[in-house]
Amino acid sequence: MEPEEGADRTPLLKESQPGTVPACCSARYSLALLAFFGFFLLYALRVNLSVALVDMVEPNTSLTKNTTSNVCPEHSSTINVPRNTSGVTFPAMHSMWSCWAPPLERSKLLSISYAGAQLGTVVSLPLSGLICYYMNWIYVFYIFGALGVLWFFFWMWLVSDTPETHRSISHTEREHILSSLKDQLSTQKSIPWRQILESLPLWAIVVAHFSYNWTFYTLLTLLPTYMKEILRFDAQENGFLSALPYFGCWLCIILSGQIADYLREKQNLSTVCVRKCFTLIGMIGPAVFLVAAGFIGCNYALAVAFVTISTTLGGFCTSGYSINHLDIAPSYAGILLGITNSFATIPGMVGPVIAKNLTHNNTVGEWQTVFYIAASINLFGAIFFALFGSGEVQDWAVSGYHLHRN
Repeated sequence: MEPEEGADRTPLLKESQPGTVPACCSARYSLALLAFFGFFLLYALRVNLSVALVDMVEPNTSLTKNTTSNVCPEHSSTINVPRNTSGVTFPAMHSMWSCWAPPLERSKLLSISYAGAQLGTVVSLPLSGLICYYMNWIYVFYIFGALGVLWFFFWMWLVSDTPETHRSISHTEREHILSSLKDQLSTQKSIPWRQILESLPLWAIVVAHFSYNWTFYTLLTLLPTYMKEILRFDAQENGFLSALPYFGCWLCIILSGQIADYLREKQNLSTVCVRKCFTLIGMIGPAVFLVAAGFIGCNYALAVAFVTISTTLGGFCTSGYSINHLDIAPSYAGILLGITNSFATIPGMVGPVIAKNLTHNNTVGEWQTVFYIAASINLFGAIFFALFGSGEVQDWAVSGYHLHRN
């Protein structure tokens, strides 16, 4: 039977009895764990390259250094922070979850998957340094490369594109997943590009993603530069301080995913309400601490605390706008993420250039302007998403759908 016009296509799945589809040893949570380790290794491989390059390449002493401010006394000697690039992996994972994640488990499953990126950074930063110190830089690539190959075999053996093609999934779990998605997927062959590009909820995600990344790059790339040039403190010499923001973000992503689905299922909050609230927390929080960073004087310990708290709060966005593509158009979630992520790469290119042009003299006032700009963009993105974001499947995303058959 076709759903009534205007009906909510984000069902609460009350027809699924508690205990009939356990999470332990289930195919969908096995997929989440394998995805977690996949993103762990993906980001570990990116981070260890920057660490190993220190030993691979002789330092170029001919390079001129930037002028350092004398506002604060020097504490030691730039933080080299790996950037949160995602390439094709996140859109591909979004496409898989469109077939695997029941609506009320999306936050939990996707947060588990994507949190691997943060933990991969936390672990590989100090571990790669230890390998280079006690062994040789080549073993960084041997060890992490071998783990990547091993993960690939498990992925090919245990993962299937859809629940229908999975070899070992239980009948109960398969029916649970398929029935929960029965009114949310489309089987049409052509992609409704015009409707996609005219979708206001999609552009709400674009604006939020662009704005969040602007502040993200400012926090993890420019703020450490501010700490070195103005506060005369280099946290990169302390591996714990370098990894602390990523650890906080990893913890927040995991917890926020659990909380988001709990609010939707147990407290009966609407999907759009949860997505907007988590996005507001994850974007306004970092903006506030970013502005505050310009008024801390020479307190470098407080600067490290602000970086950690801001990055940690940003983890709420994973259960906010970041997975909203699956809410509004599960069948095209990978395409939508590709669109939003394309716009979200612009801040990584434009932000540092603007900051450099605004900080010729490395004064506190110049850096406060940089922080104000980033915070304003983040605030705008949060408000735009709160006004125009949606939590329901759009009409253009379900045309041509037919029910799954046993």
